[in-house]
Amino acid sequence: MHIRRDVKVGLSIAAAVLWIGAVTLLIVHEPDPGAATPAELRDRLATALAAHDADALAGLLDYPGSGAGDFAKDYAEVLAGNGVHSVTVRLAPDERAPTRATVDGVLADGRPFSYPLTVTTDDGRWTVAFTPPLP
Repeated sequence: MHIRRDVKVGLSIAAAVLWIGAVTLLIVHEPDPGAATPAELRDRLATALAAHDADALAGLLDYPGSGAGDFAKDYAEVLAGNGVHSVTVRLAPDERAPTRATVDGVLADGRPFSYPLTVTTDDGRWTVAFTPPLP
C-alpha cells in the first residue's frame, strides 16, 4: 500500500521537475526582441505591418514592461480594420545607424498615410518605439 503511494508521489515530483525544466528552457531560448541589423529591422517591420502580424510586430518593439504583445495585438487589429496595405519603411538619417523610421502605406479607401517611429538600439538589437523621441 505504501509502495503504491510512494510511486505516485515520485511520479508527481518527476513530472513537476520536468515541467519546470521545460518552461525554463523555453524562456532561456526565447529570442531577444529586435533585429540584428537596421536593415533587418526595416524589412521585418514592413512585413509585420503589411501582414498585420501581431507576434512579429511584438518582437520588434521597444516597449516597457511585458505589454508588447498586447500592444502589438491591438495595433495589428487597427491595421487590419483600416485595410492597411502597401507598407514600406524608411530608416533615417543614416540607414546603418538610424534614429527614426518612417512608415508609409495605403488605407483600404486608397488614401496614403505616413508616420514616424523612434529607432532604438540596445546590446546590438535594433527595435522601434511608438513614442516620440526625447530631446
